[in-house]
Amino acid sequence: MREAEHAAQAARYQSQSLREQLERHERSLVENGERCTLLESQIDEAEGRRAGLQTEVLDEQREQALQVQAQRQEALGLARQRQDDLAGTLREAEQQRLTIERDREPLNQRVTELTLKEQAARLAIEQCQEQLDEAGVDPGLEQALVSSFERAPSASWLQSEIVRLNRAIEALGPVNLAALDELQESQQRKGFLESQSADLREAIATLEDAIHRIDLETRSLLQGTFDSVNEQFGMLFPELFGGGDAKLVLTGEEILDAGVQVMAHPPGKRNSSIHLLSGGEKALTAIALVFALFHLNPAPFCLLDEVDAPLDDANTERYRSMVKRMSAQTQFLFITHNKIAMEMAEQLVGVTMQERGVSRIVAVDLDRAAEFAEAA
Repeated sequence: MREAEHAAQAARYQSQSLREQLERHERSLVENGERCTLLESQIDEAEGRRAGLQTEVLDEQREQALQVQAQRQEALGLARQRQDDLAGTLREAEQQRLTIERDREPLNQRVTELTLKEQAARLAIEQCQEQLDEAGVDPGLEQALVSSFERAPSASWLQSEIVRLNRAIEALGPVNLAALDELQESQQRKGFLESQSADLREAIATLEDAIHRIDLETRSLLQGTFDSVNEQFGMLFPELFGGGDAKLVLTGEEILDAGVQVMAHPPGKRNSSIHLLSGGEKALTAIALVFALFHLNPAPFCLLDEVDAPLDDANTERYRSMVKRMSAQTQFLFITHNKIAMEMAEQLVGVTMQERGVSRIVAVDLDRAAEFAEAA
């Protein structure tokens, strides 16, 4: 009995010790649960801070991009204003040139008339000289006649000279009196054609200069757009795939004529072409590229039609997270049969056929449905 009492007392001591250990373990479990709850709240708070920091960085980058865009637009406006000023100066110079050309035309005509008269006089002198030579007039007598002509010749000599000149004129035969008018018209026509040719050459030079400036501006804008889309594409691709890298590559040296090739490498793959990717990977790559273009020129609405059809659950989760984040600035209308994608919707609109051959539209507000379910 004493041994049994000792054994019972030892058992009681052992039971009491085990009970105290159990209480200590329960208190430890409660403390560990409280610590887990605190750590979970700290993790949620850190995730919120991280999302806020990412949003602030994106906002800052967007503000910087808007400032750069405004500066470039201001520089473009100044360049266009400078172009307009130069065009006005060019028009004034052209008007002055035309005025000078018009003022110079009568002088050219007068010079032409005097030149013709000089040639006619020289020809008459040569003809008179030939007639004198044919008549065998003594050079001394010729010189005396010239000297006497310079000293006011007599009327008889003038009469004989008139007769001789009339005979000489008759010997010349008919003269084309309209030749001077035709020459003048031809010269005017030549001047007009030369001015037209100069205007055409100037217009060609102006057009070539404008084409050159347009090409430069187009290259600059296209390069900026390409770099922006490429940067966004490189940021969105790892977010959708959970890693990897992607970029856009020009297939030529001239950006205006070059094509664009998509280089995408999901995590763990080193494929040489996008055609080697699976259907879901191609779909995610296309989504990243479309959303990169959407970041460049966002719109208030975006329609997605069966985008998540080839995606598995993990990829659909990342796709849903991105759409949920972008929905803060853009309203998304998407068509889907995926339950994971439906969970992010605020309102569901479906088509049902309660009666054979009769389709009906059914709309569900998920927030009100959740409130109704909680109230029930």
